[in-house]
Amino acid sequence: MEFLLGGVAAVISNVVCNPLDVVKIRMQLQGELLARGEYTVHYKNVFHAFYAIGKADGVLALQRGLVSSSAHQFILNAIRLGAFHFAEDRGWTTDETGNHTSLPKSALISSVAGGIGAIAGSPFYLVKTQMQSYSNSEIAVGHQTKHLGTFSAFKQIYGEHGLKGLWRGTNSAVPRMAVASAAQLTSYDIFKRQLNESKMLSNDHSINSFVASVLSSFVTLIVKTPFDVVSTRIYNQGVDAQGKGLLYSGVVDCFVKIVKKEGFFGLYKGAGAAYLRLGPHIIISLVVWDWLRLLYDTGK
Repeated sequence: MEFLLGGVAAVISNVVCNPLDVVKIRMQLQGELLARGEYTVHYKNVFHAFYAIGKADGVLALQRGLVSSSAHQFILNAIRLGAFHFAEDRGWTTDETGNHTSLPKSALISSVAGGIGAIAGSPFYLVKTQMQSYSNSEIAVGHQTKHLGTFSAFKQIYGEHGLKGLWRGTNSAVPRMAVASAAQLTSYDIFKRQLNESKMLSNDHSINSFVASVLSSFVTLIVKTPFDVVSTRIYNQGVDAQGKGLLYSGVVDCFVKIVKKEGFFGLYKGAGAAYLRLGPHIIISLVVWDWLRLLYDTGK
């Protein structure tokens, strides 16, 4: 049940936030390996991106990849949030007193859970990234791969590159989710415990949970965004007949090329869109997750 609650909370959040994910993907791919001024800016900012996508691709394009994205979120967070819930209930994330969050224990458990979740959900992340990046040629950015749907995409990828092809890019997803999961869950747990114990803002558990999730979203954005940009680029890049990437050989190569060609802040490309997507997603999923856990624990 702990694992089911984590997955359900993430899917509810994903349905709301998927349009922002589409915008984030497009902005992260814009100007790939080109210096500022060397490429056409199709998406000037988050709001312009919504307008441009709606005009060129149609309003429904803002929910592109929803099925694969929701499947990815369910698998990833059923494992990630479920494992953390399981560990919390057994006191594995706290210090010797059992009253305070242990930073190393919490970070280790959440990062391992995040890495395992990333591996399990990687095929869906691959498909959702390719579907969300595909657009009308007027506003196209990055490598373009056309899929008719999630299962059609699986069939196409498997037919061209076999089972291994479905897990292409996982080497970038594992560090991305390990780092993000450690930052998100550890900071959330610490903030929530401090707020509940100090009663600085409120005696209401739900209010403290909400504020803790907001604070956690900022921590996660700063830590996760560079890995997120790298992961998007690696998953979306074209591949040769052997399934090897045409632009990046791996995570380190991608980091180096982005910084060299686009500058350090190329790693934070689309950060505004990333937060508008990541912030609500983290806040909604953590608040819903906490609420579902409370209901579950009360009913046991």
